[in-house]
Amino acid sequence: MDSEAPKPEPQWKPLTAMQRRVIGVLLEKAKTTPASYPMTLNSITTGCNQLSNRAPVMSLEPEDVEDTLEELRLMGAVGLIEGSGRVSKYRHYVYEWFDVTRQEAAVLAELLLRGEQTVGELRGRAARMEKNITDVAALRPLLDSLMQKRLVISLSPAGRGQIVTHGVYPPDEMPAAAQGAAAASAPISASAPPAAPTSTPSPALAPAPAIASPQVTSAPCAAPEPPALPGVTRDMYNELQLEVAELRAELARVRRQLEELEDLIR
Repeated sequence: MDSEAPKPEPQWKPLTAMQRRVIGVLLEKAKTTPASYPMTLNSITTGCNQLSNRAPVMSLEPEDVEDTLEELRLMGAVGLIEGSGRVSKYRHYVYEWFDVTRQEAAVLAELLLRGEQTVGELRGRAARMEKNITDVAALRPLLDSLMQKRLVISLSPAGRGQIVTHGVYPPDEMPAAAQGAAAASAPISASAPPAAPTSTPSPALAPAPAIASPQVTSAPCAAPEPPALPGVTRDMYNELQLEVAELRAELARVRRQLEELEDLIR
């Protein structure tokens, strides 16, 4: 009896910035607005130039998008649907092309649309496409699987503020992506409390002064206990604190982006 045939290798290849944007848009809209999917050339162009959930913001012409769609079609990542008397529409073949699940595709779509980002930011964005990605713990196995497939790479150490990106950059773009992630992660790593400081920290990074207890003179300061809430463990409390910190960082980034947009409008 013949043994089972080996599973074919994924077909994906490194993608240019416009190719990444187009595939990201097709994936996103198929999940968030299925009634308008497959998509016309004009709707894909509008999605590529969208101001929200895009980094960097692009201003592509329909001709640019059409050329990119043809490139992706020849690569086997996109299909053209033609109907008699109807506008041609496009669909993606991402699940087969990348060999990913629906949840993995949602994670990959967000990375294709925005590039490097913290795990906390990625979790919140991917959850709008796949509701089962409820927290960072649910995201971790998806990232591990995508890393094994070389579709996601980590640009900073695992843990608080970890930054990841997709792995489909062309070789000449990868150093720039890594450099940008290192710059973005610098404030996060600098704000982490040092394990054993040997000199006086700078005022901007110094922790708030602790109030010493008159009964304790030599014992080390213990970590604060989480509030006594029914069903809330210390691990859950710590995870919530981490997510709040990451949400605050994301809010600060959104505010900066809004200010930049206001300056452009003016």
